[in-house]
Amino acid sequence: MTEEAKTDGPRTDPAVSVVGPGDGETIVLGTTHMRVLEDGSHTGHRLAIAESVLAPRTQGPPQHRHARHDEGFYVLSGTVRFTVGDEDYDATTGTLVMVPPGTPHTFANPTDQPAVMLSTFTPDLYVQYFRDLQEVLAGGRPLTPQANIDAMSRYATEPATDHD
Repeated sequence: MTEEAKTDGPRTDPAVSVVGPGDGETIVLGTTHMRVLEDGSHTGHRLAIAESVLAPRTQGPPQHRHARHDEGFYVLSGTVRFTVGDEDYDATTGTLVMVPPGTPHTFANPTDQPAVMLSTFTPDLYVQYFRDLQEVLAGGRPLTPQANIDAMSRYATEPATDHD
């Protein structure tokens, strides 16, 4: 056991975070329903995790790149099409896709069945982006391409206008 792992007394905060099947923060963005399982508040902001359900024939966000965080996608059910630059990858149940900073990417559900994926954000920076988009919609404002770009820019993300 390392010195950091030892404790001299009882913890005043919970040692673990448990999010049950009906728990978590729900964010609805059109035909995509996201359930935030960890927003970074229990991980020192090192990691956030969300479950997303993409309705059939759901188009994803415009192709974009993140400057400061890795994004992971684990397909729990269905098929999710990832576009990375000019390449398409159809990820089926049990597939993990890891996107490092600087890599242009997007995703969609091109099928007639819902798709469910677990997403990770390291660090947790990008969770607030989804909250911001939901706030735009809840305020009755349209989610225009410019509104999306403005929100992305607050979280070290930009549209991928080229594919190199």
